[in-house]
Amino acid sequence: MNDTMGATSERNESASSTAHAFENRELVLVSNREPYTHERDDGEIQVVRPAGGLTSALDPMMASIGGTWVAWGSGDGDGDVTDEDDCVRVPPESPSYDLKRVFLSDEQVTNYYYGYSNKVLWPLCHSDTSKMTPNATYWRHYQDTNWQFADAILEQVDPEKAVIWFQDYHFALAPRYVREQAPDTFCMQFWHIPWPSWEVLHTCPQYRELLDGLLANDLLGFHTERYCENFLECVSHALDADIDRERGHIHYDGRTIRVAAFPLGIDAEERRTLAASDEADEEWASLREQYHLPDDGLLAVGVDRLDYTKGIEQRLDALEHLWEWYPEYREKLTFVQKASESRGEIEEYQQLQQNVEAEIARINDRFGTDDWTPIVYIDDHLSLAALAALYREGDICLVSSLRDGMNLVAKEFVASQVDDPGVLVLSELVGAHEELGDIALTVHPNDTEAFAATIEKAGEMQPTERSNRMSRLQEQVEANDIGQWKRNVLGEASVLLEQR
Repeated sequence: MNDTMGATSERNESASSTAHAFENRELVLVSNREPYTHERDDGEIQVVRPAGGLTSALDPMMASIGGTWVAWGSGDGDGDVTDEDDCVRVPPESPSYDLKRVFLSDEQVTNYYYGYSNKVLWPLCHSDTSKMTPNATYWRHYQDTNWQFADAILEQVDPEKAVIWFQDYHFALAPRYVREQAPDTFCMQFWHIPWPSWEVLHTCPQYRELLDGLLANDLLGFHTERYCENFLECVSHALDADIDRERGHIHYDGRTIRVAAFPLGIDAEERRTLAASDEADEEWASLREQYHLPDDGLLAVGVDRLDYTKGIEQRLDALEHLWEWYPEYREKLTFVQKASESRGEIEEYQQLQQNVEAEIARINDRFGTDDWTPIVYIDDHLSLAALAALYREGDICLVSSLRDGMNLVAKEFVASQVDDPGVLVLSELVGAHEELGDIALTVHPNDTEAFAATIEKAGEMQPTERSNRMSRLQEQVEANDIGQWKRNVLGEASVLLEQR
């Protein structure tokens, strides 16, 4: 994160609230991805900082209050800088907390991460059971790796004097393994992807073990109320538990577990400042020159990982329909698709990339002219400033996910709109729709004709309406930023600790 005055203020506020919440307890953060990696470069070891995402959002909090962060040591130089306990002090410029690295074999990465986490849990939670490939080897390595993380936590801290905060779907079993060895530990977990319905979860052969593992937490958070309801419903079908739906309480195995919604936000102030910066101006000039972006007309943008859940193919169908049925938008609307390769070791992701690139080439061949390229495809790395410039210049942002826990692209676009206001076109199937859907233009990604018509509506929207909608969206995004998310989660944990 940039060391701005706003970021410093947030660090101090987070530190104060966390210290009040946990008093003499140590915060132990557990995630698959680490906040810093050490990489070899021409024989020297370089520190690589997070480019974005949750790790960069939580790093300032950890830097302020101290504690331990437990994560997979994925850098090729990580082992060279850790001590006998596999720890290194970070941040590098001002060490204030321990990063404890868990080192995984190639076989573990293949089976625990690419296997069970991303070939079973990811499609399962995104309700795409056709891509779910349960495999005994995947499951065995997922169990073993969760045990390994649990042991790493217990080696590092006194669990009865700690608050252990697990992040995401990589660690559904670790809370149970920790609690088996230290029954009085306070554990909490945030599940960053959707939670499916019972009918979907039931297709996974390990559904009982997954639920039992998560119910070893004292606090379990999801993005939306709908995901909480789904989880409670799954527990009611699968386990012998008493459920208080109104209060979000589950009484199971002699304990009470609190289930609550905490919508994840972004650092809206940082995004806004970056979009208005001279650096963003320079990056935009460079982008226009490098990718031959037009000087006038409408610019629509999409920013996604190359993942089958993001609805990129459906978006391309809608754009093709737009240029076919609304010919006045030919040479008027240019679409920029920024795509980042994701999980390229998995066949479905390789096929998606091939499909997307082939479709873009076909559409460009169908509608393009000597002076106009309908779809500009960017798969190069973009700096945060360049991305902010792209968001800022976008007249329309297309978010067409088929399923998404939250989708922060929608919020990043909104926060970056510091010039003429654009229009957010948002899939009704994403978590962000629960917050922003009443203000954005809503689409169903599989309704191609209606999707195209909504893009046309966005293009024709009058300045007054655009401005009104964007102002309301920005108020919502700023009020529910990453700082508020952290305060909400930690505040709920504080209440539960006080009730012990």
